[in-house]
Amino acid sequence: MIKKGFAFFFACFMSVNLLADFKEGKKLFTDKCASCHKEYISFDKLKINFFERKNKLLNLTIPTENMLAWAIMDSGNKIGDPNDPEMRVDEIAIYLQEYLENPDLTNSICDQSALKYYEQKKPMKISEEEAELLAYYFMGYKEDRLKNLPDEQKSVSDTTNEKEVLENAVKQGKQILVYTTSETCYYCKKMDKEVFSLKEIQNTMNKDYIFLKIDVDHEEIPFDLKKHFKGMTPTFFVLTSAGELISTYPGSWNKRDFLKILEENL
Repeated sequence: MIKKGFAFFFACFMSVNLLADFKEGKKLFTDKCASCHKEYISFDKLKINFFERKNKLLNLTIPTENMLAWAIMDSGNKIGDPNDPEMRVDEIAIYLQEYLENPDLTNSICDQSALKYYEQKKPMKISEEEAELLAYYFMGYKEDRLKNLPDEQKSVSDTTNEKEVLENAVKQGKQILVYTTSETCYYCKKMDKEVFSLKEIQNTMNKDYIFLKIDVDHEEIPFDLKKHFKGMTPTFFVLTSAGELISTYPGSWNKRDFLKILEENL
């Protein structure tokens, strides 16, 4: 009974320590690495970017955080034995420390189809402890992301501040979609009810766009779009992640046609 109790206590102790190491690793990545490596971008979108659009959609010059985690943990070039996590931490830490001190694209474990678009990284020194914490972060990345996925996918941006919207668009690798509406617009209300309420529409927008809903009676139209606005609501403006206008769509649209609009601007 004592042995069982000790084993249970030891397992709990190890679990708490692993979680603490993961959190420390996550903080370290955020502080030291996140300014270069973009946040999560879906692999579906990454495939379109590299295989169909030749990196013209996202213009990535360095892998995203989920691409790094996948390369280290699950790719054909993965590091260490998944069945020996203790040894794997050490192997990942050693690789990270050595690669960061002497970055060489020919020694990268990233996908070959993406490597040709990447810039050579400048050397960066990290301690053994920092390398180990980053290893714990990458080892726990997938489980943590799955655990913290939101139940509802949110399509509408929390802010209309141009700087914040652009920062979010660049971080997330998304285009920007501005929807101009008004309180008296019958067709806007119709689209809100029959199109924007649909999960398929919400999921598609959330995956590829930062979505701004602007009431023209009470808000300024951002990104200098006022000069392109002809007074018709609804009107939709599609912009790049840098805020450059790609397309303008005045009028109301059904589900099928609106999905086509979303797809043709990627």
